[in-house]
Amino acid sequence: MKTHAAYVLHQYDWSESSLIVDLFTRELGRVVVAAKGAKRPYSQLRPVLLPFQRLQVGLGRPPKHEEASDIQNLRGAEWAGPAAVLRGDALFSGFYLNELLLKLLGRHDPHPRLFDAYAHTLAAVAGPDDQRAQAALRAFELTLLQQIGLLPDLALESATQQALDPAARYALQPELGVAAAPDGPFTGGQLIGLQAALEHGSLPALQQACAVPLGPLRGALRALLHYHLGTPQLRTRQVMLDVQKLVDSARAPR
Repeated sequence: MKTHAAYVLHQYDWSESSLIVDLFTRELGRVVVAAKGAKRPYSQLRPVLLPFQRLQVGLGRPPKHEEASDIQNLRGAEWAGPAAVLRGDALFSGFYLNELLLKLLGRHDPHPRLFDAYAHTLAAVAGPDDQRAQAALRAFELTLLQQIGLLPDLALESATQQALDPAARYALQPELGVAAAPDGPFTGGQLIGLQAALEHGSLPALQQACAVPLGPLRGALRALLHYHLGTPQLRTRQVMLDVQKLVDSARAPR
């Protein structure tokens, strides 16, 4: 049986004993599978179908085009490497990545480069270096937007398609793309560097390019993502903000 590298993005109950699982696979993209019997106490699938754990999965035959459902049967799953151990803010970051993939990726649309970026980003956010984790998140957002065709060429002014002046200032706006702005948060050189790293395909290089304009890039990409998602707030981020409010309230002097 052919197997596929995969991560669990989301799962929910299907029956008393089974689950519906949304998988992100390297070769097939997002696929939805029925994990029959996975909730039973002695099921071999039960301890395996965990988020942030790289898996090798075997799938049943893909559905025919005329079928209403595109859910495949999960024939088997096993661990394919150590899991990224995410705690605290890193856990929210992991679920944030999953939410982006669930909302922006269509089913059966493979993106091997994005799959590899996801795996590397999980490892980065699990580490103790917050600066590296934030740069990795921005690099993943850029890769995602580029791979699904929603990111403008960062080395060109979107309206004129003219090359950027490395010394000039620019903004990255949801409606206008890259636009000249005297008080813009980015230099042309920074945006050119980001585009070069994206085209090169090196995730470490892209993470390094994201590290310099980290604050402005976070705001610009958040606005761009929300614009294409059609929502002002992602569910994961709202939960994170609510938790932070509870923590701040508990720490406040009585």
